[in-house]
Amino acid sequence: MKENLIIDISESNKGKEQIIINKKYKFNFSYKRKDNSKVYKCTEYKKINKCKSFIILNDKKEILKYNSSHNHPENEYDVSLSIMIHKIKDGIEKSSIPFGIKIKPLYNKISKEMGLICPEYNSIKSQISRNLNKKLPSNVTTFAEIPSESEYYKTKRGENFMIFKNSNLIIFQSPFQAKLFREYNDDIFVDGTFFIAPKFSYQVFITRTYAKELDSFYTTSFAILKNKEQETYKMLFEKLKKNANTCNNNIRIEPKNLHCDFERAISKAAKTIFPNTNIKYCICKNNNNIFIYYKAISNLPFINPEYIFDIYVIIKIKFIKNNYCQFLKFLEYFYKTYLIDYDMKIWNYYNNIEHITNNASESLNNYLNNLFPTKPSFYELIDKLNELEHLSYYDYQRKIRGIWKIKKRAINKANEISVLIERYKSIEAMLIDAKCDRNNIINLWFDCLTDLNNII
Repeated sequence: MKENLIIDISESNKGKEQIIINKKYKFNFSYKRKDNSKVYKCTEYKKINKCKSFIILNDKKEILKYNSSHNHPENEYDVSLSIMIHKIKDGIEKSSIPFGIKIKPLYNKISKEMGLICPEYNSIKSQISRNLNKKLPSNVTTFAEIPSESEYYKTKRGENFMIFKNSNLIIFQSPFQAKLFREYNDDIFVDGTFFIAPKFSYQVFITRTYAKELDSFYTTSFAILKNKEQETYKMLFEKLKKNANTCNNNIRIEPKNLHCDFERAISKAAKTIFPNTNIKYCICKNNNNIFIYYKAISNLPFINPEYIFDIYVIIKIKFIKNNYCQFLKFLEYFYKTYLIDYDMKIWNYYNNIEHITNNASESLNNYLNNLFPTKPSFYELIDKLNELEHLSYYDYQRKIRGIWKIKKRAINKANEISVLIERYKSIEAMLIDAKCDRNNIINLWFDCLTDLNNII
């Protein structure tokens, strides 16, 4: 009979060792004998059945004696429940970083291996979740509590992920991301998201780049910021620059264009660290920005900047005649803010309509926001950012080796706008060659605004 016995190891609800025989009966550890063998009693021995069945095992889990005088029915379901919970708990215990454990897929895998009646997932979900939470690290509640070293600061490839920490920010950039920042720096996109920032912080700030030959956007760094002050952004850019230079034998790295929203703290900090970089403010953003309200004004970033002020005057005169007071107030705001306070070059895309929005960053922000229904803990966020870094690395490696075919991007609004602007540039050149009056060229670009309205 001993040869026919199948032994599974599990544990009781109190965490004590439990033996399961033939996937039918459970035995809890009772005591240890002088010869170091262990006695296990049937789990029904303290219940109404007072079952006297027991089993004795040596230190190699070999059966020394088995009393099989059970006075109760077999309970495959209860046994399967214990085995399932134990196997999942064992998987959690063996994982150094439990955030990456997917309980439902693990449940599906174990249930197939067990080959017997399995408990429904919902019946064990809460118990497993409690066990998983015990394994998680203590939550960080302030910037001061962020550790300088952690197993979470390593990529899945064992490389350093965290490159800098002070009282206002912590920066994560893998060697792979630093390589992207060095090699693809024609267009760097930066943006912050507030929804996934841990409660003790203000925002998660993300930098991305565009690999033109792969027609793909890649993240080059993640940072958790305590505020949105210029000095904090300055420190962030300074450390990214230093890290890129260090990994490139101190050859100076400077982005050609840096795309951001209309936030001066970002642009001023970037110009301080990268003085030769062109700042490009992104337009057509889906918020209360002025560019989504009045098409005539919203299309000014695409036309020849030499005539923007003249066209502004034409628009203003038209609305003065019609006594549109509300719109005139808006025009005055636009004039003071974007024609006077801001350098027109940083929001005009007349000579480069390839990247007119910050969708490269915002699409990733939206993806991250959807991952967390509530604000994540510090370690939960880092684990997810680490996972995204690894997926990005895998995607890049496959594309650079030609394993994944690079899909041609469909014609988008930027392409349509570019074609239209090039046509008007050609007409402008002909008018100039014909020595036409400046007013003719101003009217030409005013007509262009009308055509742009049909595209955007």
